[in-house]
Amino acid sequence: MIRLLFTKYRFYTLSFLALTGWMLAFDDNDIWTQFKRRGELGRLEDEKVYYQEKLKDVQREREEVLGNPKLIEKYAREKYLMKKPKEEIYILVDDENQPVEK
Repeated sequence: MIRLLFTKYRFYTLSFLALTGWMLAFDDNDIWTQFKRRGELGRLEDEKVYYQEKLKDVQREREEVLGNPKLIEKYAREKYLMKKPKEEIYILVDDENQPVEK
């Protein structure tokens, strides 16, 4: 059987082996690139889950704040350091220059 492959269909067998070798080693989508891309896909799927959770947190915060004008003011002052006219803001920081929160 194997002898038949190398005698009668030598051209096709050698072409198949050469093409397979080329695709495994030298092609743009070689086997090593596929392994790297699979690892990157796993990392990106983890990031997707993380950002979906963050999105839910932001939407929950938004729903809480939009219904109450006092909460809107509190949120704007705390998150974006907004102030009223003729008002000064003092930010307390720790040794690492990070804001100290209550």
